[in-house]
Amino acid sequence: MRIAFHAPMKPLGSSTPSGDGRMAELFAEALRQGGADVATACRLRSYDQGDPARQARLETLGVRFAGKLIEAYRMKRLPSPDLWFTYHLYHKAPDLVGPLVTEALGIPYVVAEASFAPKRAGGKWDVGHRAAERAIRAADRIHCLNPADAACLEPLLHSPAVLKDLAPFIDTAPFAASAMERAAARRETVAAFDFSPNAPILLTVAMMRQDQKLASYRVLADALERLVALDWSLLVVGAGPAEAEVRALFAPFGHRIGFAGLRKGRTLAGAYAASDIFVWPAVKEAFGVAFIEAASAGLAIVAGRSGGIAHIVEDGRTGLVVDAGDAAATAGALRRLLADPSEMRGMGEAGALRAASINDIGAAAQFLADDLAGVVRRHEAGRGR
Repeated sequence: MRIAFHAPMKPLGSSTPSGDGRMAELFAEALRQGGADVATACRLRSYDQGDPARQARLETLGVRFAGKLIEAYRMKRLPSPDLWFTYHLYHKAPDLVGPLVTEALGIPYVVAEASFAPKRAGGKWDVGHRAAERAIRAADRIHCLNPADAACLEPLLHSPAVLKDLAPFIDTAPFAASAMERAAARRETVAAFDFSPNAPILLTVAMMRQDQKLASYRVLADALERLVALDWSLLVVGAGPAEAEVRALFAPFGHRIGFAGLRKGRTLAGAYAASDIFVWPAVKEAFGVAFIEAASAGLAIVAGRSGGIAHIVEDGRTGLVVDAGDAAATAGALRRLLADPSEMRGMGEAGALRAASINDIGAAAQFLADDLAGVVRRHEAGRGR
């Protein structure tokens, strides 16, 4: 199966680190593992911060890009796809190309992680809002990673069957493997950051941006201030434009805090392996790939209840889920796990098993291969729409 892949928020291969960029790459890889030939269809980035005039220009560009693609496919300058797959569209980053191409070629239009906010109608994102609505209405399949999105999507669908749940996923293997080297990773981390050798290591992995990320860092600093009488260290993995503000938030904790910068691959997996508890307040987040990484590495988790996170972290079994933004509740959850190492380890073990069975890329690859084959068959038989 040939798939034309598009990520309006950030195109595949973007040099800007982000959760949505990582998830786009994971989707492309899952499709390839399922046997598909995946090609980037378009690199138009439609993300906008609320400028209606710019949104209108982007919409015009989308029509132009779509026209060129349609011509290239029809003239056989590019192999014609069997299906168009868009990862992540919403009012700030609508798909301005895919619906036009799929209608012209008569192929299925598939979206993963679409969201729709009726309250955006008539506001400064109205152009993007209406474009997102058109794309959602055109979809033959929408894979829903965050169950919280479903209520606003369902009224736009031509059939309830269009919407199908898909658990967020990563390649869990590197994180599970790193956990086998936990003792060595811990020794290395303690030495590198001059942590107390016997103190439990808390971990957070998040970009440092002037948005909800910084808000979450503020909540975390507030929570830790309530735990200064306890023994712990915090390893922070991340970087970004708000790094100075983040460092200032945690400066009062002195040597207890280690800033590891941006990490990828083995060094990122090593940070999880060295740690005992993953903590992130998750203010206004959709689901968070880092929670799956932490679970895969066998860490107990303290998470804010936001978006679909409660569907990744099973409260009371693989971690503790508290109200997002509640510093007192976050501190209470950390205090509970720090006081009970047995419960902490048990939650980590349960999380690793859950992640391997539900959130691994292998399961997603098989699911997508089977599901998309069915979408194409139904479309070709004239029963898709």
